[in-house]
Amino acid sequence: MFKSTYFLFSALAAATFAQPQAATAQTAPQGVKNIVLVHGAFADGASYNKIIPLLEAKGYHVTAVQNPLSSLTDDVAATKRALALQDGPTLLVGHSWGGAVISEAGNDPKVAGLVFLAAWALDANQAAGDLGKGLPPTPGAAEFRPDAAGFVSMTRKGIDEDFAPDLKPAERQLIYVTQGPLSLSGLGQKATAAAWKTRPSFYVVASEDRMINPELQRQLAKQLGATTLTLKSSHVPMLSHPTEVANFIVEAAKKSAAKK
Repeated sequence: MFKSTYFLFSALAAATFAQPQAATAQTAPQGVKNIVLVHGAFADGASYNKIIPLLEAKGYHVTAVQNPLSSLTDDVAATKRALALQDGPTLLVGHSWGGAVISEAGNDPKVAGLVFLAAWALDANQAAGDLGKGLPPTPGAAEFRPDAAGFVSMTRKGIDEDFAPDLKPAERQLIYVTQGPLSLSGLGQKATAAAWKTRPSFYVVASEDRMINPELQRQLAKQLGATTLTLKSSHVPMLSHPTEVANFIVEAAKKSAAKK
């Protein structure tokens, strides 16, 4: 009796798990099927929570990195650990400070393309702190608050008015209480190589950004030779315009697959 019941449950379990796997195989995209999302300062992997289900619904395998935000070296290492777990060509997406991270981590041989979301993009021997010189400072910079350990956070006013003013109050509150402080020393750390020189690049310009000057974003997109989408968005287009950003990432994955 026990054996027959055991085999019955085993058969049911096998059938149950086989069906979703078959469905996934039928809908899985060709070429680049892995997408690794790299968050920016004052955030964590949950900053992509609106676009993750949209990408997964199209058959992509999605991983959101949890950066320590302690240095460029540490964040690149965290991203490379995520890349090591991917089973093939991967699209690397970086928001804000995450753009600096993917500029270096994108040299990994698994990376087929790069997507920058209102992000810094570094050249070799360039630091994030080097960018934007000659342009007026953005309002958000006035709301940085460093601590005794050399990490900087955003004030509540900065989150509400500069970081994510086009989100609902409850969403801004969540960003404020869960924000990840960024090490100031990381802003001065230089990239050793620029992955965008050897990978197809894509850039979302946030035209209403009060954290990274939109003019700097346009300059970077041009420097990268990137396919560009401009959205009337704050600094967090993946939260304020998730459908448009997800669709742009899907197109980037397709185009990167064609060039891989």
